[in-house]
Amino acid sequence: MGVMPVNKLIINMSLPMMISMLVQALYNIVDSVFVGMISEQALTAVSLCFPAQNLMIAVATGTGVGINALLSRSLGERNFEKANKLAENGIFLAVLSSMAFVLFGLFGAEPFMRSQTGVEEIVRYGTSYLRVCSCASLGIYLEITFERLLQSTGRTTLTMCTQGVGAIINIVLDPIFIFSSEESFLGFGFGMGVTGAAIATVSGQIVAAVIAIILNAKKNPEIQVSFKNFRPDAKLIGQIYKIGVPSIIMVAIGSVMTYCMNKILILYTPGKETAATVFGAFFKLNSFICMPIFGLNNGVIPIIAYNYGAKQKERMLKTIKLAAVYAEIFSVSGAILFLTIPDKLLGFFSASEAMLEIGIPALRIIGSSFILAGICIALGAAFQALGKSFFSMIVSLIRQLLVLTPVAFLLALYGQKVGNPDLVWFAYPVAELTSLTVSVICYVILHKSVISKIK
Repeated sequence: MGVMPVNKLIINMSLPMMISMLVQALYNIVDSVFVGMISEQALTAVSLCFPAQNLMIAVATGTGVGINALLSRSLGERNFEKANKLAENGIFLAVLSSMAFVLFGLFGAEPFMRSQTGVEEIVRYGTSYLRVCSCASLGIYLEITFERLLQSTGRTTLTMCTQGVGAIINIVLDPIFIFSSEESFLGFGFGMGVTGAAIATVSGQIVAAVIAIILNAKKNPEIQVSFKNFRPDAKLIGQIYKIGVPSIIMVAIGSVMTYCMNKILILYTPGKETAATVFGAFFKLNSFICMPIFGLNNGVIPIIAYNYGAKQKERMLKTIKLAAVYAEIFSVSGAILFLTIPDKLLGFFSASEAMLEIGIPALRIIGSSFILAGICIALGAAFQALGKSFFSMIVSLIRQLLVLTPVAFLLALYGQKVGNPDLVWFAYPVAELTSLTVSVICYVILHKSVISKIK
């Protein structure tokens, strides 16, 4: 962390996570590809489940950000006792969080679906899918937490193994659980439909969690986890959430934004549920662009945090600059794909003519905003690593709730008035430009208040 050439270190730390994130993005898309084969209503239901699923992941990854940053800093300071206690308290928080979502799955799944649509078939599909994912959420919580323990000590190749195996299991099980023996190209299947897709997803997560736990016990000697005489440490939990809560809020804001956008599209655009389906398909495709950048971020956060603890200012700055360059390469590549072949991208989801009519201009307009996204995401990694996750939260809040959602609402109303439903999608370029401006301002503040004072 402190001596390897920075460019090589970023590649070593980030590449395995970027690959594993790409695999995860692949199985997210494959999930929807198979669900789309059932019907457009089934695909719509899974799309409308996304805000709740994203909230679940927000709590897991946000807590993981706090654990990762504090663990890396403690290891940089050679404080191994604190590192072990941080790991134990982080696992404790993961279990508590999953229990909360079990309750949501049992009692909140159906009301959540009915708040978005009155189409009974979509409500039924979505409720079933969401209940399975929520009630079996312990898998994703333990997977993410134990992967963060591996990442904090630089063992990112091992996290690629856990995520890769989980993704492959999900992909293999999807057609088996979704389709019946008569429908499945494999010649056998359980015919469980959308519920089967959820079971395949949580099965992959549970297996990945078990592998991550084993790898930590066998291959991560710097962190020794033991729950003998364990007592929750309020001070350490507070430190984890001081960094993690802004990250949780930042991702949760995305859930609120997605929920609001679904409502706007269903109520104020001619496409109604089809427009919401396009929006859901966009998020699946977008994960192919964003997941590698998030993998890059997960790799550079411990590098920045470690060198901050070790007071190596130049290595920190070089890491931030290179991360921004690599992130932009991915985001510009994504923009090119969305602008040039939107019809082929939507074709993965068995898109109907109505879906293509709405989706092709939507993907092109949204895709143009990717050109600005890479730098914003990379700067967010610097904010989190240096304990200023609040900046990331502010950027996300302004982008998604104060700009994107209101602008989308106004453009949807105006588009309804002038007969141009495509106007609603221009909210994305407006929001991304605002996000870049605010991110740069926050980084200037961070540089003056923290980075410039490192001696």
